[in-house]
Amino acid sequence: MENLKVIAFTHKHVELKDLGNLVICNDELNHRLINLKNSLDIPEIFYIGTCNRVEFVFYGAHELTDEFVAAFMHGMNFCVPSERLQCYLGQVNKYSGLEALNHLLRMSCSIESLVVGEKEILAQVRRAYERCRDAGFTGDFMRLMMDRLVKTAKEVYTHTNISRNPISVVSLAYRKLREVKLVDDPRILVIGAGETNQNLAKYLKKHKYKNFVIFNRTVEKAHALAEELQAVAYPLTELENYKGGFDVMITCTGSSEPIVNAELYTSLLAGETDKKVVVDLAIPNDIDAEVIAQNPIHYIEVSSLQAIAQKNIKERYDELHHAEKIIHQNIEEFLPMIKQRRVEVAMRQVPDKIKEIRAMAMNEVFARELNGLDPQAREVLEKVINYMEKKYIKVPMVMAKEILVQSSAVEQN
Repeated sequence: MENLKVIAFTHKHVELKDLGNLVICNDELNHRLINLKNSLDIPEIFYIGTCNRVEFVFYGAHELTDEFVAAFMHGMNFCVPSERLQCYLGQVNKYSGLEALNHLLRMSCSIESLVVGEKEILAQVRRAYERCRDAGFTGDFMRLMMDRLVKTAKEVYTHTNISRNPISVVSLAYRKLREVKLVDDPRILVIGAGETNQNLAKYLKKHKYKNFVIFNRTVEKAHALAEELQAVAYPLTELENYKGGFDVMITCTGSSEPIVNAELYTSLLAGETDKKVVVDLAIPNDIDAEVIAQNPIHYIEVSSLQAIAQKNIKERYDELHHAEKIIHQNIEEFLPMIKQRRVEVAMRQVPDKIKEIRAMAMNEVFARELNGLDPQAREVLEKVINYMEKKYIKVPMVMAKEILVQSSAVEQN
């Protein structure tokens, strides 16, 4: 367990707008992680990037010294000036061993989220893990740990009220949007067709909004959302040519740079001068700061939802105690399981070694004597050897597991 490490940048210590500089797009992720694994000798790793956190979870015999974290960050090749990167190093959270496991369990149960009780974080962590697993960046330890994260989160959501009347960043954004007096049947321009925009658009459809236009980098994904919303869809490259105007703009892409600059925004206005509503849930923001400064806008972004999120934490505070008890129980269950798995992996060679000894004995050491036996005697001897081979394979496995169980019981007492 001591080799489990987490390097985390979260909304608790980093401004949300600054977190955007650490987000890695999917196209670059594999290349960066391969370089990092090779340069720092990290056996297993996966990356989590959400609207309020960027975290690196890895398994390796490294101490999280300031020097190592600095080397780690430089190895990730973030496109920020060195002095700014140094500032991030002063905002990092470092976790090792049991502390790392506890942090990951709390995160997956949404206790560490901007909005306590939202269930989206578990799905986000799972997708992040699966993406890195499929690319070959994770192994046996991360698989077992991920199973435990999912199990624990499901128990917390089932056996506590932490997710009662669930709230998420999307639902908070919708609440803020409802506070704005909108025109009848507003024209809603959706930029990005990822999960966040999908969820917000579905909220709006549920409440009888129906006039959507969707732009997305992958046009097939845009068409899938458009079909559900009975809308029209275009590739993102056509955004600059759109002249249909809008009343509400909803944007959330994975771009590391603003999607909508002052020139594009003016084009999208199509000559209209009334105050528009812009919901920007991207990290980093999709709307250039110049757009907000120069135009009359009701602007809703992730950081503006933090005050509501803090109120949500207070309302759910009583449930945190019950959730933490479930987390503690799962940690206690997980530790002996990891020890047992370590023994199982170490003893994988036992069957092969015993088979080698048998082959050596029968084909070389006692070959002449065996050749002198009559067929019936040889058959009986082989039955005896087969029986003993199975026992010699099974007995050490069982004994090792019993020793682990006994040592775990002693540690707990």
